[in-house]
Amino acid sequence: MTAYEFNNNLIGMKPNLYRFAMSLTYDHDTALDLVQDIYLKALTFKDKFVDHTNFKAWVFTIMKNTFINNYRRSVRENTIMDSTYDLYLLNQQYGKGAISPESIYFEAEIQKAIDSLEDEFRIPFRMYLHGYKYKEIADKLGLKIGTVKSRIFFTRQKLMLMLKDYDA
Repeated sequence: MTAYEFNNNLIGMKPNLYRFAMSLTYDHDTALDLVQDIYLKALTFKDKFVDHTNFKAWVFTIMKNTFINNYRRSVRENTIMDSTYDLYLLNQQYGKGAISPESIYFEAEIQKAIDSLEDEFRIPFRMYLHGYKYKEIADKLGLKIGTVKSRIFFTRQKLMLMLKDYDA
């Protein structure tokens, strides 16, 4: 496909692309932005298009994947904007403020419950809480990964029974 044919086919698809973008976004401006992104990506990666294949499917796949990636990115961005002059609450998560005496007490109770467990359960669980991956725990303790997973699972079960009074 020549560059001229590629561009003509892409421009000719604008109404279809806009309709598909509207079905994904339900917003006129966002749909237009998505179509514009698709034009840019299609032109940038036109060398990736294989001749004698379905051009329309290729472009629509780019649109669908772009929409999904944009959606996932927006979900990850949890910036909370504060409209006050000094923006003192920028990026502060809801519910995070001063530590209450109750939460200090609850944390102490949870730590006591964890400390009361047998070593074979407590050690892998603490490592997991400190951010170790299952594989890292298994390697450090010389255990199989399945054993580590089951011990952490059973530790959670034991802690839920021990701390059932603190159920939210």
